[in-house]
Amino acid sequence: MYPSRFRYEAPRSLDEAVALLAGAGDDAKVLAGGQSLIPLMKLRFAAPGLLVDINNIPGLDYHREDADGTLRIGALARHADLERSDILRARQPTMAQASAVIADPIVRNRGTLVGSLCHADPQGDWASVVTALGGQVVARGPGGQRTIPMTDFVLGPFQNALGPAEVAVEAVIPAPRGARSGGYLKLERRVGDFATVGVAVAIETTGEMVTRAGIALTGVGGATINAAQAASALVGKPLTGQTIARAADLAAQEARPRTDHRGSAEYKRHMVRTFVVRILARSQGGDTGERAA
Repeated sequence: MYPSRFRYEAPRSLDEAVALLAGAGDDAKVLAGGQSLIPLMKLRFAAPGLLVDINNIPGLDYHREDADGTLRIGALARHADLERSDILRARQPTMAQASAVIADPIVRNRGTLVGSLCHADPQGDWASVVTALGGQVVARGPGGQRTIPMTDFVLGPFQNALGPAEVAVEAVIPAPRGARSGGYLKLERRVGDFATVGVAVAIETTGEMVTRAGIALTGVGGATINAAQAASALVGKPLTGQTIARAADLAAQEARPRTDHRGSAEYKRHMVRTFVVRILARSQGGDTGERAA
């Protein structure tokens, strides 16, 4: 199929992009990587009257670490940029592992992390990773700039907290307060498929004690699930067989899977439990995990 008729604009500044969106109301979409939006338009599941292409806006294709360790990822940073990132390999194990299992190489070459967060697909990998890391999304709109915690950004399946005239310009991962470890494991039917189950775990430790933990789940609910109870069960304790098993059980309880052609709800809960155990056990030994298929 072909998309319905639309107007195309390619602004050269964020202010121009915001003005275009403000003038169009709810009838506009922002184009960054286009790996989710364009297929939806071709199938006419999305039919915006205006497409605002931000690829000509300079200065948005970065990912960098501030002096305090805060990581900033611009709206035009591609998945492939993050997959090759020395910063992620050295200091962001959960993100480094996820970056290699986002869709396939074609999608990774054009798609963007910030665009994936905005798409809010319940089977999207990055939303779980950024949630587990306590990340935020920075939005620019007519009223200026605001920062939205990732836990408040995804409102539901394919729904985010952006206003109609706002552009997501940056994702922010806060600086760690201890030694960071964790990982991302994804069950998929074939390489490049959406996640049947995905689990992101990010922990920070001082000595043997966990000082911060985040666990988030992909594909086992109507939106990304922040497994807050499971993460809280780790804080203030060392990683032991008992604490790991408790966190895994709680994460499985917080999952909300449905039985479908990808597997039964019971099977998906089992995989959540298995992945949490695997990531945390490998964090004990300094290994951040692998892709599951």
